[in-house]
Amino acid sequence: MQKTIIGLVFIFVFTACNSNTAEKNSLADDKIVIGNLLDSFNIAAAKADYNKYFNYYTDDATFIGTDATEVWNKDEFMIWAKPAFDKGAAWNFKSLDRHIYFDKTGNLAWFDELLSTQMKLCRGSGVLVKQGDEWKVQQYVLSMTVPNNMIDSVLPLKAPVEDSIIQSLLSK
Repeated sequence: MQKTIIGLVFIFVFTACNSNTAEKNSLADDKIVIGNLLDSFNIAAAKADYNKYFNYYTDDATFIGTDATEVWNKDEFMIWAKPAFDKGAAWNFKSLDRHIYFDKTGNLAWFDELLSTQMKLCRGSGVLVKQGDEWKVQQYVLSMTVPNNMIDSVLPLKAPVEDSIIQSLLSK
Protein backbone atom coordinates (compact mmCIF):
# COMPACT_ATOMS: atom_id res chain seq x y z
CA MET A 1 0.00 0.00 0.00
CA GLN A 2 2.80 2.42 0.94
CA LYS A 3 4.62 1.66 -2.34
CA THR A 4 1.42 2.39 -4.27
CA ILE A 5 0.97 5.75 -2.54
CA ILE A 6 4.63 6.67 -3.09
CA GLY A 7 4.28 5.65 -6.75
CA LEU A 8 1.15 7.76 -7.19
CA VAL A 9 2.82 10.75 -5.52
CA PHE A 10 5.83 10.35 -7.84
CA ILE A 11 3.58 10.20 -10.91
CA PHE A 12 1.66 13.28 -9.75
CA VAL A 13 4.84 15.30 -9.08
CA PHE A 14 6.46 14.16 -12.34
CA THR A 15 3.35 15.06 -14.36
CA ALA A 16 3.04 18.46 -12.65
CA CYS A 17 6.71 19.26 -13.28
CA ASN A 18 6.47 18.25 -16.94
CA SER A 19 3.32 20.35 -17.34
CA ASN A 20 5.05 23.43 -15.87
CA THR A 21 8.13 22.83 -18.03
CA ALA A 22 6.00 22.50 -21.17
CA GLU A 23 4.11 25.69 -20.27
CA LYS A 24 7.36 27.60 -19.67
CA ASN A 25 8.81 26.30 -22.95
CA SER A 26 5.66 27.39 -24.79
CA LEU A 27 5.85 30.91 -23.30
CA ALA A 28 9.56 31.10 -24.11
CA ASP A 29 8.76 30.10 -27.70
CA ASP A 30 5.95 32.67 -27.84
CA LYS A 31 8.31 35.34 -26.48
CA ILE A 32 10.66 34.64 -29.40
CA VAL A 33 7.75 34.67 -31.87
CA ILE A 34 6.49 38.00 -30.49
CA GLY A 35 9.98 39.51 -30.55
CA ASN A 36 10.36 38.47 -34.19
CA LEU A 37 6.88 39.79 -34.97
CA LEU A 38 7.68 43.19 -33.46
CA ASP A 39 11.00 43.35 -35.34
CA SER A 40 9.24 42.42 -38.62
CA PHE A 41 6.50 44.95 -37.84
CA ASN A 42 9.14 47.70 -37.57
CA ILE A 43 10.96 46.50 -40.70
CA ALA A 44 7.69 46.52 -42.68
CA ALA A 45 7.20 50.20 -41.76
CA ALA A 46 10.81 51.05 -42.63
CA LYS A 47 10.38 49.37 -46.02
CA ALA A 48 6.97 51.04 -46.48
CA ASP A 49 5.27 47.65 -46.89
CA TYR A 50 1.77 48.93 -46.11
CA ASN A 51 -0.11 45.63 -46.35
CA LYS A 52 2.45 43.63 -44.37
CA TYR A 53 2.63 46.29 -41.65
CA PHE A 54 -1.12 46.51 -41.17
CA ASN A 55 -1.58 42.72 -41.30
CA TYR A 56 0.22 42.59 -37.94
CA TYR A 57 -2.77 44.35 -36.34
CA THR A 58 -6.08 42.82 -35.31
CA ASP A 59 -9.08 44.09 -37.25
CA ASP A 60 -10.23 46.07 -34.20
CA ALA A 61 -6.78 47.36 -33.19
CA THR A 62 -6.08 50.78 -31.70
CA PHE A 63 -3.02 52.94 -32.37
CA ILE A 64 -2.13 55.68 -29.91
CA GLY A 65 0.50 58.11 -31.16
CA THR A 66 2.77 60.72 -29.61
CA ASP A 67 0.30 63.58 -30.15
CA ALA A 68 -2.55 63.75 -27.63
CA THR A 69 -5.06 63.74 -30.51
CA GLU A 70 -3.73 60.51 -32.03
CA VAL A 71 -6.05 57.73 -30.91
CA TRP A 72 -7.15 55.79 -33.96
CA ASN A 73 -8.82 52.52 -34.79
CA LYS A 74 -7.03 50.46 -37.43
CA ASP A 75 -8.97 51.90 -40.38
CA GLU A 76 -8.34 55.50 -39.26
CA PHE A 77 -4.66 54.79 -38.71
CA MET A 78 -4.37 53.17 -42.14
CA ILE A 79 -5.81 56.31 -43.74
CA TRP A 80 -3.51 58.59 -41.74
CA ALA A 81 -0.40 56.49 -42.48
CA LYS A 82 -1.04 55.83 -46.19
CA PRO A 83 0.73 58.98 -47.48
CA ALA A 84 3.87 58.14 -45.49
CA PHE A 85 3.90 54.59 -46.87
CA ASP A 86 3.23 55.87 -50.40
CA LYS A 87 6.43 57.98 -50.19
CA GLY A 88 8.43 54.76 -49.92
CA ALA A 89 9.57 55.09 -46.32
CA ALA A 90 7.15 55.38 -43.44
CA TRP A 91 9.20 55.31 -40.22
CA ASN A 92 12.22 53.41 -39.08
CA PHE A 93 12.14 52.17 -35.48
CA LYS A 94 14.73 49.85 -34.00
CA SER A 95 14.17 48.15 -30.67
CA LEU A 96 17.00 48.74 -28.20
CA ASP A 97 15.50 47.08 -25.12
CA ARG A 98 12.31 45.00 -25.04
CA HIS A 99 10.27 43.29 -22.33
CA ILE A 100 7.41 40.87 -23.05
CA TYR A 101 4.88 39.61 -20.50
CA PHE A 102 1.98 37.12 -20.59
CA ASP A 103 -1.29 36.64 -18.77
CA LYS A 104 -2.07 33.31 -17.12
CA THR A 105 -3.81 31.92 -20.21
CA GLY A 106 -0.80 32.53 -22.44
CA ASN A 107 -3.12 34.06 -25.06
CA LEU A 108 -2.61 37.69 -24.10
CA ALA A 109 0.75 39.43 -24.04
CA TRP A 110 1.95 42.96 -23.51
CA PHE A 111 5.29 44.59 -24.14
CA ASP A 112 7.28 47.72 -23.66
CA GLU A 113 10.40 48.65 -25.56
CA LEU A 114 12.81 51.50 -25.92
CA LEU A 115 13.17 52.46 -29.57
CA SER A 116 15.74 54.32 -31.64
CA THR A 117 13.72 56.51 -34.03
CA GLN A 118 13.98 59.68 -36.11
CA MET A 119 12.54 61.37 -32.97
CA LYS A 120 15.49 59.96 -30.96
CA LEU A 121 14.41 57.70 -28.09
CA CYS A 122 10.77 56.68 -28.01
CA ARG A 123 8.89 54.06 -26.06
CA GLY A 124 6.67 51.58 -27.82
CA SER A 125 4.23 49.55 -25.79
CA GLY A 126 1.24 47.49 -26.59
CA VAL A 127 -0.97 44.48 -26.24
CA LEU A 128 -0.96 41.37 -28.41
CA VAL A 129 -3.60 38.66 -28.62
CA LYS A 130 -3.22 35.15 -29.88
CA GLN A 131 -5.69 34.42 -32.68
CA GLY A 132 -5.44 30.72 -33.41
CA ASP A 133 -1.70 30.11 -33.71
CA GLU A 134 -0.90 33.69 -34.69
CA TRP A 135 -0.08 36.70 -32.52
CA LYS A 136 -1.59 40.07 -33.53
CA VAL A 137 -1.16 43.61 -32.22
CA GLN A 138 -4.38 44.69 -30.49
CA GLN A 139 -3.08 48.03 -29.26
CA TYR A 140 0.10 49.97 -29.94
CA VAL A 141 1.21 53.06 -28.04
CA LEU A 142 4.11 55.23 -29.18
CA SER A 143 5.47 57.75 -26.67
CA MET A 144 8.33 60.20 -26.89
CA THR A 145 10.64 60.18 -23.90
CA VAL A 146 11.61 63.35 -22.06
CA PRO A 147 14.60 63.26 -19.74
CA ASN A 148 13.52 64.31 -16.26
CA ASN A 149 16.07 67.11 -16.11
CA MET A 150 14.57 68.64 -19.31
CA ILE A 151 10.89 68.63 -18.37
CA ASP A 152 10.94 72.26 -17.22
CA SER A 153 12.32 73.27 -20.63
CA VAL A 154 9.86 71.16 -22.60
CA LEU A 155 6.66 72.18 -20.78
CA PRO A 156 6.57 75.76 -22.14
CA LEU A 157 6.93 74.39 -25.69
CA LYS A 158 3.94 72.10 -25.45
CA ALA A 159 1.76 74.12 -23.08
CA PRO A 160 -0.09 76.28 -25.67
CA VAL A 161 -1.29 73.28 -27.65
CA GLU A 162 -1.96 70.97 -24.75
CA ASP A 163 -3.62 73.60 -22.54
CA SER A 164 -6.32 74.00 -25.20
CA ILE A 165 -6.76 70.21 -25.41
CA ILE A 166 -7.05 70.01 -21.61
CA GLN A 167 -9.67 72.79 -21.56
CA SER A 168 -11.63 71.15 -24.37
CA LEU A 169 -11.68 67.80 -22.57
CA LEU A 170 -12.57 69.36 -19.20
CA SER A 171 -15.53 71.18 -20.74
CA LYS A 172 -17.15 67.96 -21.96
